[in-house]
Amino acid sequence: MLKKKIVLAYSGGLDTSVIIKWLQEKNFEVITFTADIGQGDEINFAKNKAKKLNVTRIYIKNLKNEFIKNYIFPYLRSSSEYENSYLLGTALARPLIVKELMKISFYEKTNFVSHGATGKGNDQIRFELGFKYFNPNINIIAPWRIWEINTRDKLLNFCLKNNIKINKKTKKFSIDKNLFHNSYEGGDLENLFFEPNEDMWENTVSNQISIDYPIYLSLTFKNGDLIKINNNNYNNETLFLKLNKIGSISGIGRIDIIENRFIGIKSRGCYESPGATIIMFARKHLEDLVLDKEIFYFKKSISLKYSSLIYNGFWWSPERILLQNIIDYTQKYVNGVIKLKIYKGVINVVSRYSFNSLYSQKNSSFNEISEKFSQLDSSGFININSLRLII
Repeated sequence: MLKKKIVLAYSGGLDTSVIIKWLQEKNFEVITFTADIGQGDEINFAKNKAKKLNVTRIYIKNLKNEFIKNYIFPYLRSSSEYENSYLLGTALARPLIVKELMKISFYEKTNFVSHGATGKGNDQIRFELGFKYFNPNINIIAPWRIWEINTRDKLLNFCLKNNIKINKKTKKFSIDKNLFHNSYEGGDLENLFFEPNEDMWENTVSNQISIDYPIYLSLTFKNGDLIKINNNNYNNETLFLKLNKIGSISGIGRIDIIENRFIGIKSRGCYESPGATIIMFARKHLEDLVLDKEIFYFKKSISLKYSSLIYNGFWWSPERILLQNIIDYTQKYVNGVIKLKIYKGVINVVSRYSFNSLYSQKNSSFNEISEKFSQLDSSGFININSLRLII
């Protein structure tokens, strides 16, 4: 019987390694695609593992620059976090992975694709909305929704039976890594009384053991995007790696949260985003300086919707693209330099500067008289605004 080709979004982790073997047993020729978006050594690990699982067509593509330029930076311009705390590192990576995977499925002339997301999570939605956007007639195999290996213990037993090697940390947590962040879910984290051990965290140190002196650095932004660190130009990847290092040794960017998944389940996730946390902090303070009050509040209101769309898998939706265009329009004013002091998990602003600054020391000072503002005018302003309270 002729085997059907199928392209698998492959990370090299526990779930997708088991899926390779499972799909092969279902008479599929498995083609793997691994996006290099900053996982480091895990890329070669995934490649070698796929070879040992008898995969002959292995695609790996370096997408780090595109990830930053076309996904991370557009998101950061929104200055938004999902549910006020979560920087969307995983959700941002999925549409890029989908786009490249669908190119491979077209090149390989196959209408079958697969992923390792579970039926309880968000990634199944993110992957499949993207697959359908690029090919409405695509056939999607989602093993977690149909197979009999439906618990983590069964996965581990399947690995033992089929001689699939896994690392020790994979047994405890589900881990996702990229240049933007690390995420940890499942395993011991499902117990809300469990405090993660220090050895779980790979990209940050705790405040207690972070460096004992403050780091000062200035970040230069142009049209809302970071372009310089301490007045030095770097490519996008180097910018992130440098800020990740600074944030890591300073105890920046580590969170442990309960979040609302799109399908209605609450889950616990631990995340590390040291560089992104620094950028987001500086960006917000620059926007405070340069954005008109009404534009600021309007942008803030749509950014909440924008972050939810990304989290819920609607990166390719017309409404996300519309909001992106509005957000990007506001960024023509977001130019300047923010100097920061970073120490023991805390970021503080040292100074702010922008040609587009709307701050006027003369207008706001209690010690100077402004030609454009008379304090007497405040009486009428207050009287008009108090009418509805009096009436």
